Amino acid sequence: MNRVLALCLGASLALLCGVPAAATSTAADPPPVAASSEDDVTPTASGTPLRDGTGLYPRAVRLAHNGAANGRVLASVVTFDGNNGLGAIHESTDDGATFRQVGTVADPESAGGQGLCCATLYELPRQIGALRAGTLLWASSAGQDEANRRMDLRIWRSDDVGRSWSYLSTCATATGTAGLWEPEFSVAADGALVCHYSDETDPGHSQKLVAVRSYDGVTWSGRHDTVASAWQPDRPGMPVVRRLPNGTYFMSFEICNPGGQYQCVAHYRTSPDGWNWGDPAHLGYRPETADGRYFRATPTIAWAPAPDGSPNGRIVLVGQMLLNRDGTTAAGNGRTVLVNAANGEGPWEAIASPVTVPAPYANYCPNYSSPLLPSADGRRLLQIATDWDGDVCRPYYATGPLGGPGAG
Repeated sequence: MNRVLALCLGASLALLCGVPAAATSTAADPPPVAASSEDDVTPTASGTPLRDGTGLYPRAVRLAHNGAANGRVLASVVTFDGNNGLGAIHESTDDGATFRQVGTVADPESAGGQGLCCATLYELPRQIGALRAGTLLWASSAGQDEANRRMDLRIWRSDDVGRSWSYLSTCATATGTAGLWEPEFSVAADGALVCHYSDETDPGHSQKLVAVRSYDGVTWSGRHDTVASAWQPDRPGMPVVRRLPNGTYFMSFEICNPGGQYQCVAHYRTSPDGWNWGDPAHLGYRPETADGRYFRATPTIAWAPAPDGSPNGRIVLVGQMLLNRDGTTAAGNGRTVLVNAANGEGPWEAIASPVTVPAPYANYCPNYSSPLLPSADGRRLLQIATDWDGDVCRPYYATGPLGGPGAG
């Protein structure tokens, strides 16, 4: 199997491409290798390449609990060495102007063609058990390409700012051959480390969102549904969680289903404490601009302070594709983020994204789950977005102004 296609992004790609989830390893082929004619070259994203070669499912954090290293930006991507899946850790010491690789996560459970998907990167904001504040966590979906697979969400830790990594624990293990995808971390109001993820193992739900928690980062308990539609074909997926200044926890996610205008559209829900999310059957709300534009697929969010001092700050949202009210592709597709200064309520404002991805479409590369990282003062926005460079999916980064409500 092609080692790039071994990245099985199961939460949305299967439905977008009209194939069953188990077939997503070959669901979306890359475009043809660029021909020699300049007119035939596949356009690629704007910005600077983060690395040579493949770099999928990027994530980024700005260190805030690591003493002298505070302010550094760390970025992770999934890549491959032969048939071995790897997490590549990159660092910027100039606020995202330049990056270099400083570490590698080499999980033996993702080596030898076993499969690696959708990794996340997180800095602990407080001590959890024996894990100090500032400990870095990296987690992934491992094992999707094994025969008779039993997927795991495996967590690795770093105590030296991403240089070296050791296995910590597993927050979920599949009881059958169905998938577990897209781990995401947050710390709840009671101090628990929460692992959010997409779960295909319940026959009553094509996919649902689940949370489990730990008070030491090692032992996990309390598994419960957070978003689980009453309609079996619905597929909530790709959770991303941020805590707002008023203490509310804000979760973005997509809901895929068998078709129609709202296929894989971005939604959000909130929680008062980061653990209790209310009735799982409540599917949340769809962020939209005043004229009805909205995102389809792979949403991510970030919180930014408002330069004018507004206490809410701003939530910044991006998705793979931007659609008009009637479901047609919007003019700003691949070059827009949405901003909201009212804790997600009311209309969102569209502004230019730092990275432009020409004409993203339903595929695991172009503008797929692009991370956003606002500057400490909220005036600038770093984005990492992937796009095809010939037959290689590469990550590109750029920083641009963060306008919108509260920009001053």
